[in-house]
Amino acid sequence: MVRDRAPHTRREFLSACGASLVTMRAQASASKTLRGIFIIMATPYTEAKSIDFEDLAAEVAFLDRCGVQGMVWPQMASEYTQLTKEERMEGMHVLASAAKGKRPALVLGVQGPNTDAALEYARAAEQLEPDALIAMPPTEAKSLDDYHQYYRALAGVTKRPFFIQTTGGAKKIVPEVELLIELAREFPNFGYVKEEYQPVIQRMSELERHRPPIKSVFSGAAGKGMLYEMRLGFDGTMPGSPFADVYERIWSLYQSGRHDEARDVFSKLLLMVNLDEEIPGTRQYVMKKRRVFKTTVSRRIDVKLSPEAIDEIEFNLAAVRPYFTREMHA
Repeated sequence: MVRDRAPHTRREFLSACGASLVTMRAQASASKTLRGIFIIMATPYTEAKSIDFEDLAAEVAFLDRCGVQGMVWPQMASEYTQLTKEERMEGMHVLASAAKGKRPALVLGVQGPNTDAALEYARAAEQLEPDALIAMPPTEAKSLDDYHQYYRALAGVTKRPFFIQTTGGAKKIVPEVELLIELAREFPNFGYVKEEYQPVIQRMSELERHRPPIKSVFSGAAGKGMLYEMRLGFDGTMPGSPFADVYERIWSLYQSGRHDEARDVFSKLLLMVNLDEEIPGTRQYVMKKRRVFKTTVSRRIDVKLSPEAIDEIEFNLAAVRPYFTREMHA
């Protein structure tokens, strides 16, 4: 089977990443809406645990084929805390190049432990003309006011749509819904929220009541609540990459009024979502199985799957395989 990757050497591939970005990204973003399935992209590694930037670009082609509405990198499911600043910067360039002419919106993650770090990422991302930016709160914050100042500083860098992710910040600081609404009123492009902070549904419903200035309300958490969230009228979810086409199938079925079919597909997808919690490494196994990545290497965990674990993964994969955009070969 032919892999979706350009026939360049790594040097040739990376040198091409900086060319002709601004005009093409601006033209593409004009027709893209920030609603639907926005995939948190995985980060691929070589056997030596270096980032495989070729596979990162191949993931863009995979997500485009899957029909998803957006792709986001790097966030928690991207193992962003395991990446160096240089790797994040290079990865953003690779994705901006790979996303040219593709249908999904590109959202670049610019969070940092503090304001200065986030601003450096945001300025670099802004030069690449993505469709939107996203940032978790700062981990070094000491108060809710620090959160406010952090996002106000980021608002000075960009006028493009900006998602605030409510989790991932400093421990014991609650990102109050009132803060999100206040920021959206102060900066209209900051009316986009990825809500994961408990109680999620109550917080999402409160945000929903403040449209406008709130423009878009997404969930995360592997999309485990997406069926209920669609019923409540929220705008989308940001799950992981291995089953991107299945998530998109559920979204499209539900939006077209085929709710029973959406429920049936969703029930089978949950088998794999739950299994990923029981068998760490399931996601990496599936990304290699689907020939998006060359390895199952992770920097966060040591992926060593027993024969019994692989048998269980394959047993559950059989339930979702019919919903893949393309046949998955062994």
